[in-house]
Amino acid sequence: MAKSFYELRIWQKGYELLMKIYDITAGYPAGERYALTSDIRRSANSVIANTAESHGRYYFADKVRVLYTARGEVEETRSHLRVSLGRNYILRDELQYLDKNYEGLAKGVSTYIKRIRD
Repeated sequence: MAKSFYELRIWQKGYELLMKIYDITAGYPAGERYALTSDIRRSANSVIANTAESHGRYYFADKVRVLYTARGEVEETRSHLRVSLGRNYILRDELQYLDKNYEGLAKGVSTYIKRIRD
């Protein structure tokens, strides 16, 4: 078991993806600053924040509940990415790369839940 949340592979992958989200959204229109830009950054950041929070939880049920929230934030981020494509803020290649990696991250969270459950 990892001694710190930042040693968790799912946290590391989420952090890597969050940095890409910040880079991409830096180019979004100013009018989206408090809308889509904020929404996608918040949901992407919540993935790693909830992963870290779960690591600090003592009771198993609390850990799992927070990890399920992290997985939900992954799906919210994927939704925001599709809206970004629809508004022509990102390229299809960017969407495909991020979507594939976020899908893998969701699977990683599920695997981690199973691992700590056993």
